[in-house]
Amino acid sequence: MIQAHAVRLFTERGYDVTTVTDVAEAAGVSPMTVYRHFPTKEDLVLVDQHGQLVAERIAASSAEQPLVRRIGSALIDSAATLTGGHEDDLAADKQFLLARLRLMISTPALRAKHLDNHYALQRAIVDALGDDATDLDAAFHAQAAASACLAALHTALVRWAEDDGRTELPDLIAKALAAVFGDDIVEPTSGMSPS
Repeated sequence: MIQAHAVRLFTERGYDVTTVTDVAEAAGVSPMTVYRHFPTKEDLVLVDQHGQLVAERIAASSAEQPLVRRIGSALIDSAATLTGGHEDDLAADKQFLLARLRLMISTPALRAKHLDNHYALQRAIVDALGDDATDLDAAFHAQAAASACLAALHTALVRWAEDDGRTELPDLIAKALAAVFGDDIVEPTSGMSPS
């Protein structure tokens, strides 16, 4: 609820002029309560469960699959979870995600913090892959695969925001991954078409 009020206010008034106190008043809580849940103003926009969803999907995937397929499928599946749901909630969830994404793209302070989140997501992906961290080559391969997949994800997210969410986000992620890695990157059973 706090985050929803924050994103609404940042969108309506502007990120830089809206204070944490403004968000607290709109949410009907104290500024201390806001800071308890969101330690920084940037966190009001950037904090989500995406990293956890991706890590869970990767950990549940077969270690026999290529790294890029494991990561790509997890990114697509987590996007489907975040943009799917009950029909009543779908439009509101999608608009909330789009508003957050637009703020991340257009606000310099959020772009910088988003890069920190990008590194944290990369670390979560590498950890979820479960490769032996003492094997420097395996760790390097996992980091490179995660970085490349996250670059494709970023491209898809920007396009999704520019497209005002008209194209399904999982499809855009699959297309971006296919553009980088080839059409066979997406599992045929995932239901997503890479082209």
